[in-house]
Amino acid sequence: MTDAMETPGGENYLATLAGIVSEVGDVAVEMARVQVRELRVLAAAGRLAEEQAAPRNAKVRLHDIALRSIAAEVGGVLRATDRTVQRRIGEARTIIEGFPSAVLAWEAGRIVREHVRAIVDAGTTLPAEMWAEFEAIAIERCEKEAPNRVRGELEILAHRMHPRSFAERHEEAAAGRCVRLISGRDGMSDLIATLPTVIAEGIHDRLTQQARAIVDTRDERAASSEVVASDARTTDQARADLLLAGTPALDDTRDTAAGPLGAIRARVQVLVPAATLTGADDGPCDLAGRSPIDPATARLLAGSTHMWERLFHDPTTGVTVSTDSYRVPSGMRRFLQTRDQHCRFPGCRVAAIRCEVDHTHDHALGGATELSNLAHLCQRHHSMKQLTAWRVRQLPGGVLEWTSPLGKTYREDAPTPAVAFTPAAPPTTSEPAPF
Repeated sequence: MTDAMETPGGENYLATLAGIVSEVGDVAVEMARVQVRELRVLAAAGRLAEEQAAPRNAKVRLHDIALRSIAAEVGGVLRATDRTVQRRIGEARTIIEGFPSAVLAWEAGRIVREHVRAIVDAGTTLPAEMWAEFEAIAIERCEKEAPNRVRGELEILAHRMHPRSFAERHEEAAAGRCVRLISGRDGMSDLIATLPTVIAEGIHDRLTQQARAIVDTRDERAASSEVVASDARTTDQARADLLLAGTPALDDTRDTAAGPLGAIRARVQVLVPAATLTGADDGPCDLAGRSPIDPATARLLAGSTHMWERLFHDPTTGVTVSTDSYRVPSGMRRFLQTRDQHCRFPGCRVAAIRCEVDHTHDHALGGATELSNLAHLCQRHHSMKQLTAWRVRQLPGGVLEWTSPLGKTYREDAPTPAVAFTPAAPPTTSEPAPF
């Protein structure tokens, strides 16, 4: 007889799971308090070093020496080097003194540590006098989303608030593009490329498509011939092997040297505000699922793509309501990519172009193929919806309501579009309205 604990639907299983979830929540609250306390102590150490140097005319070198001494003292307790502790003291002062409201929100459980890190990372790109204004807006955004989703939004917010244009700052940053080689163990090394985001995304996407084509073709051949394939590479391994040549000399998807593998081109999904497209604004554009890109690159992509379309949004809610299209299926898919932007499982940020369009109410059970019953799910969460006790229903406006095996509900709102229109003021005229 099967023990109830081993059955996903058993009462013992659910009771045990509920206890684990509750305990995880309690531990998270305790950890937040301890982590905030540690930051405050480290920040106090930094202020003490400043006070030590103040009577001596606050010379930079004297302050640094005092800080080193204190860092070494603290490092002895933490079993860390004075350099590491000095860096942590600097980070603690930035967080505690520069973003105090975020720390209080973290301590109160309204946001988590990763939210604070995202706020600090984006906020410190702004002049210090703008931190408080940015922080207030950022906290409100963080309370509604998981850290990995809100990070890109906060970066764009900081870029738009910055007194210097994003285009100007990107041009300076792009001048620092480079490739670095870091030697590792066992004859391995890390190849690190610092590139404009859209180029890096395109490279990764093209390599991924090529690697999957190799793996899929190998599996199909092995299945048809009932012979074990000699090429046992994973997608990651094939992607790494393809780095050496932009167009593979040996096309693993055909027996001839020139095949479809080398013809694969990169795909990127970019949301471009109309004002930026026309050149009236130099703000950043959104590379879905990643981070902001510069307006010049976005305009170049918009001008050369055959997939360019106008998008229309509800002026009140900002939710996309229609898109230009010729065939209904493809237009519907593009509409959903624009609306969803990424996988719609809570916290997941896999870009929509790498997800599957799922029928919220199963098509085999009568679910209609219409916008109000479709949403993007990555392969991982699509399978979880099908094979586990997680359930989902779609509410008006593209809102998904997920229910966990324990009965907890998680609301998943449609992402805020990068482009939103406001209704124009009605014209003033003395002429009578037409009947």
